[in-house]
Amino acid sequence: MDPLFRPSETNSFRRFTPESLAAIEERIANKKKDQVKVKGKNKDQGVEEDKLTPQLDLKICKKLPSLYGDIPAELVGEPLEDFDPYYSDHKTFMVINKRRTIFRFTATPALFIFGPFNQVRKTAIKILVHS
Repeated sequence: MDPLFRPSETNSFRRFTPESLAAIEERIANKKKDQVKVKGKNKDQGVEEDKLTPQLDLKICKKLPSLYGDIPAELVGEPLEDFDPYYSDHKTFMVINKRRTIFRFTATPALFIFGPFNQVRKTAIKILVHS
């Protein structure tokens, strides 16, 4: 089976939680450690690494493809873990509205005050993505 193909039966929609953010930060730290190790080993060699690119069907302001299935009603307008592999080591989350439009937000503090789980920020995101 093609690893890029996801059957519509699988539920890939998961809420974005503090544990999700901690997992992203851990992946970022591991990636930095790996880069330091590779740079130390290959100073003389010009080794190119595979670069991921964002999936075109999961771009911001595009409709979520039917391949990913129906979004549960309780998750509409809620912060979700990003299921694009490109963003697995980026501090981002996605929000999908009733019309299945994708919005992507950063998980860093807004205005250096409002973290991604702050009620003011959650309300602002709900207003922004409301169709």
